[in-house]
Amino acid sequence: MEKAVNQVAIQIARQIEALKVVIVDDEHAMRKVTRSLLQAIGVKAIHEAADGRSGLEAICALAPDLVILDWEMPAPNGAEFMRQVRSPRDFPYPDVPVIMLTGYGERSRVVEAVRLGVNEFLLKPVSTKALLARVANILTKPRRIVQKGDYYGPEPRQLSSYKPEADPGQIYMIG
Repeated sequence: MEKAVNQVAIQIARQIEALKVVIVDDEHAMRKVTRSLLQAIGVKAIHEAADGRSGLEAICALAPDLVILDWEMPAPNGAEFMRQVRSPRDFPYPDVPVIMLTGYGERSRVVEAVRLGVNEFLLKPVSTKALLARVANILTKPRRIVQKGDYYGPEPRQLSSYKPEADPGQIYMIG
């Protein structure tokens, strides 16, 4: 059993090392922190975009395996960015996995991010462990892309209503 677990861990580490990631955040310091976290978990190919427009261009030019996206930034902001990316008729890579990394943790923002088609949601400040968990989840439990009415994105998961007393403003995804 232990050998099988180690083999799975090695396989995930190899997948993470092979990832091409685009960080889209208007704050230079946050891009630097996110880059450091990605490097700490083993990602080698990391590209940065300082606003939504250059982030969209980077996706088109690089065809990344993963995008890490800020919510609040110059045009387009994170929500509009997601609307553009998840437009299969108009955008060349509508299925790219996206982790929303934001300082906004209100339930309404999480629900909106899910409705916009983000794969994972992380609240700033983020730890290496939390980022690794989301990246590993994308790699090991990929959700099929679905189109349901106006929605195009990863098959939605159920939202948990559990709110621990120590963290009343945060919502947790289960899946």
